[in-house]
Amino acid sequence: MAGIELELDSPEIRGFPEAVLAVQGWRRNLAEQGVADLAAVMEPGLTALISVHSRDGDAYTPAQALLQEFAAARDALLVLAPDGAHGEH
Repeated sequence: MAGIELELDSPEIRGFPEAVLAVQGWRRNLAEQGVADLAAVMEPGLTALISVHSRDGDAYTPAQALLQEFAAARDALLVLAPDGAHGEH
């Protein structure tokens, strides 16, 4: 719907859950809260996009905005993983 290609399968993304489980303290707390916040934004956003799309509405612009928000939040979360867990050696 958004017409944007987004990297969804990289070593950093696949390794994120395990990497975050390996850390403690503020990084883990921030990652857990960030994932919860991202889900809280994405769920109603996706529901709205599906609703617009199912009525043959133009979901292009809102889909782009939601995807850009997702990508920004995802990238911010990936920074919380320990250095070795997201491809930096």
